[in-house]
Amino acid sequence: MLEISNVCKNDCYYCGIRKSNLVVDRYSLSEEQIFLACDKAFQKGFKTFVLQSGDFFSLDNQSMKYAEFIASIVYKLKNKFSDIAVTLSLGEASKEIYKLWKDAGADRYLLRHESASESHFKKLHPENQSLSNRKKCLFDLKDLGYQVGAGFMVGSPFQTVEDINSDLMFLKELQPQMIGIGPFISHFETPFKDFKNGSVKLTLFLISLLRIIFPKVLIPSTTALASLSPSGLIDGIEHGANVIMPNITPIISRKKYELYETKNIQWIESIESIDELKIKLKKNGYELFSCKGDYE
Repeated sequence: MLEISNVCKNDCYYCGIRKSNLVVDRYSLSEEQIFLACDKAFQKGFKTFVLQSGDFFSLDNQSMKYAEFIASIVYKLKNKFSDIAVTLSLGEASKEIYKLWKDAGADRYLLRHESASESHFKKLHPENQSLSNRKKCLFDLKDLGYQVGAGFMVGSPFQTVEDINSDLMFLKELQPQMIGIGPFISHFETPFKDFKNGSVKLTLFLISLLRIIFPKVLIPSTTALASLSPSGLIDGIEHGANVIMPNITPIISRKKYELYETKNIQWIESIESIDELKIKLKKNGYELFSCKGDYE
């Protein structure tokens, strides 16, 4: 996971890098910084690079220029490093921009739908964001041939059991190759700062349920789990997750990509601790297998 920018045009009520947060120190990595981070990761045996940022793409000239910058990065990564996959997680964009990135060589795209319930989605986002557009983006990505990842927060404000059921039903309809879920964690610079965090126990139960429903899907044991529980990463694997996404963002920028409080930025789930992670997994009966990790 390489967090290339914390700039975002959206104002999601739960997110620490939302547009209205004037305290966050904004940054965007240069091409040189991106390649230095990826080269370091490749030398450690990483075969998948996930480029993540805030959401700021539209069809205006400025964002189209940055979209072309992303396409150039993807193309150069695929040509510089052998037998790798490039995954993008850059938010909502037009089908035209998604095609530009796919043509450049992007393999996968992560876009969590956050809530498949119309009423719940509206409680988490301002009026200018819509569930219908989020779903359209996901189906556009599938249509273009991406391996697609969706997912939702567990225990987000106002969430009901019926809302979670809507999420599961939508995932069955979408049939994604990747599903990312994690507990909601509040951030002090958001409207949801006083809401309690989501349940680790419920998150683990839902990971197991997703594994049963989708036997072959790629499910990460998320940083949010590790941030709320010291054993969260291993517990996620024990309950059915099969992907770990170590953070390769430069440390000076990593602390600025704070989607929620208590984010574990230098814990075992980082490139600096990859050898420690291998030992920890081995003690629990698992082997860390570095590969492209394509959905089969």
